[in-house]
Amino acid sequence: MKCENCTKKECSKKQKNDDAQSTSVEALSSNDGFEEKNEFHTLADAKILLSDCLACDNCMTSEEGARVFQQNQKELFRILNLNKKCDTSKHKVLAVSICPQSLPYFAAKFNLSVNDAAKRLCGFLKSLGVHYVFDTTIAADFSILESQREFVQRYQRRNQEEHALPMFASACPGWIRYAERVLTNLVTSRICTAKSPQQIMGSLVKGYFARQQNLSPDKIFHVIVAPCYDKKLEALREDFYTALYNSQEVDCVLTSGEIVQIMEQKNVSMKDVTEVAVDSLFDEIKEGDVVRHDGKRSDGYLEHIFKHAAKELFGMDVKEITYKALKNKDFQEVTLEKDGETVLRFAAAYGFRNIQNMVLKLKKGKFLYHFVEVLACPGGCLNGKGQAQTEDGKPDKALLNQMEEVYAAIPVRLPETNMHVQKMYQDWLEGMDSKKVQETLHTKYSAVNQTASNLDIKW
Repeated sequence: MKCENCTKKECSKKQKNDDAQSTSVEALSSNDGFEEKNEFHTLADAKILLSDCLACDNCMTSEEGARVFQQNQKELFRILNLNKKCDTSKHKVLAVSICPQSLPYFAAKFNLSVNDAAKRLCGFLKSLGVHYVFDTTIAADFSILESQREFVQRYQRRNQEEHALPMFASACPGWIRYAERVLTNLVTSRICTAKSPQQIMGSLVKGYFARQQNLSPDKIFHVIVAPCYDKKLEALREDFYTALYNSQEVDCVLTSGEIVQIMEQKNVSMKDVTEVAVDSLFDEIKEGDVVRHDGKRSDGYLEHIFKHAAKELFGMDVKEITYKALKNKDFQEVTLEKDGETVLRFAAAYGFRNIQNMVLKLKKGKFLYHFVEVLACPGGCLNGKGQAQTEDGKPDKALLNQMEEVYAAIPVRLPETNMHVQKMYQDWLEGMDSKKVQETLHTKYSAVNQTASNLDIKW
């Protein structure tokens, strides 16, 4: 039996549940055949519901499904156990990078400040045997800076290139997968080529940090803690794989909720964990207080690109942005006026209903926006289905409200003011306009498996 909306003749992994209208797939244990009893042996196998995965336009292939379902807690524990063996040739340096939208979940859930939550989460992970714990904010700095530059370039080419504008944000893997699997090149050619923060963090850890530590990239096992399940799929993309070292930029993605499951399995509360400062990518320097980017519930691509474009293209300093809600709170627009004319028109489109309406207008030639921050989750990244969910799989609205308050209170740091980023552009990436910047911080998106039935899928 095939998943709802499936267009493939054969189903590889997903099965529709007639009662719940969602699919539960038993995760393939990454330590199949590894029979040794250990302290993590009793951890329940991870399960992923189809309703959890927003990228459900088509069935996954058997190979893809197997690799996705291996991305669970047991894969982390497999590496932890290998590191306890005498054969050091199989040891891995275990690095965990935490998304900024995950930290408010831990803070709100355990009634902690966001800085305490970051330190206690770091302490918990290191108590398991993790060597380094990083914050992915620096990766978002790079992604935003590259997105800003690309938008200005596209705007300047808009009269010469048909598909230069609108530019769509590329940070959300659920949106990217939907665009590539279901939509045409009319849409994918307009997606920003800057990598998402997750995958740039992969480049930083397996590239920059590995070089600093004199390590081969395949000797590092890199885990991302993220708010949604779609990031597991993103980590498996072929363009984020280095054949020379047989190494993915990100080896495993665990959701915030899966980390809490580990704590519950070990009967550990965040409040009982010793605080440990979060690591940085730079020698012995530790991270300071948690910072974020502009944006209410995401990394704030719209706000940063809007302000940058206003300055670069029209010489206008925009201090505050005013959002105008249109059909619903998850579709909002921002405009810039100059001499009585609207010179910039941006939008934030969250959730697949708004995404569909956006694409429909684009195909009809009635889409007037220059840039759209597209996120698959209604409400943005804080509402990712890997966190803040009740036992019956619905959003925990009370907890989510607390998370939004926590996130809003985090100080904002502009990407341009991060001196480490500026130094890495020069020392590691060989300048802002170098070939290495394109290879390290950018990728390409294109439509695949286009069929008539694909384009008629109803979300």
